[in-house]
Amino acid sequence: LEHDSRDPLLAGIQSGAYAYFVHSYYCAPEASLDTVAWTDYGIRYTSVVRRGSLWGIQCHPEKSQQVGLTILRNFMQISTPERTAA
Repeated sequence: LEHDSRDPLLAGIQSGAYAYFVHSYYCAPEASLDTVAWTDYGIRYTSVVRRGSLWGIQCHPEKSQQVGLTILRNFMQISTPERTAA
C-alpha cells in the first residue's frame, strides 16, 4: 500500500507496507481525489478510496497481519470517536 499518510484509516502504516490481495479486480475512481492509497502489481491501481466518511479498501485486512489489524483498529477509532479516549 503506497500512500501519503493523510488519511486516518492508514495512520501508523508505513507507505509501502504489504497487504493481502486475493484477486485481480480493482477500482478506477472517476475522481482521483478519492484515492487514499494505491498499489503497484504490474500496473499501478487505486487500492483504498474515500469520499467523506465512506471508505473502500481492496485488500483483505483480516488476512493482512499487523497492517490489517492497524487498519481495523483505525476504522473502529474513526467510527466510534468516544472510544479513542480509552
